[in-house]
Amino acid sequence: MRHTMLKKITVLSFFLFLLAPFFLTPSPAGATSVKEVKARMIARIPTINSLKNKGIIGENNQGFLEYRSGSKVQQKLIDAENADRALVYRVIGKKQGASPALVGQRRAKQIARKGKAGQWFQKADGSWYKKS
Repeated sequence: MRHTMLKKITVLSFFLFLLAPFFLTPSPAGATSVKEVKARMIARIPTINSLKNKGIIGENNQGFLEYRSGSKVQQKLIDAENADRALVYRVIGKKQGASPALVGQRRAKQIARKGKAGQWFQKADGSWYKKS
């Protein structure tokens, strides 16, 4: 489990490293830095993994977390994670000349490939599957 956590942190660090030039330039007051986004996302990993392992949330085909059950526990945390992911997708899209939606879809495929058995993922056609 520790290896999995370190692997996810490494992947996230690389992902956010790509964004550093966009966040390290002077920005207006109140703008978010890459360090802040990275710290927030890393801090959420244990709770998100716990919710995924319980089948409460899954990864949709747009690169965002989505509830799989009627229980909306940790709603603020999930909303915050999705907001940070949207920010990351916008920045990467701008850098790559792609839409944020396309970046999110690509990321969803990566997440599903690397995802853990027993967690839920959404296929491109909208159907859900539990990884085995």
